Amino acid sequence: MYQRSLYEIVMDTGRSIGDLTREMQGEDELFASTLTLRAVEAQLLIMAHTLGNVTPLLHQKLHQADWLGWATLHDKLRRGVQPRREEIWYAVNALVPQTMGLLHDLRRRQPALFEWELG
Repeated sequence: MYQRSLYEIVMDTGRSIGDLTREMQGEDELFASTLTLRAVEAQLLIMAHTLGNVTPLLHQKLHQADWLGWATLHDKLRRGVQPRREEIWYAVNALVPQTMGLLHDLRRRQPALFEWELG
């Protein structure tokens, strides 16, 4: 149940980030839009915090995820460290889609890991 909840949070926040940035023409547009940037950063913080709490089993099974990238992003967002433009742009374009894809593929291959009640 815990892994399913983590999965749902990550996928929901990832979709929100995609919705917020889908129409943008590039990096400059995101960083010029203060409200959108704040909303994206809030979703990234939720996603990074959630991924920081995955079980050791999920961490192992998602060995291709950029865990260092997520940890760095989480630290900067949590502590309000600036500048963080590179980390935000990297997250929006690489971390989020990669992690969502890895989770989706894992759930497709091993659905029992994400069932509400195991056993």
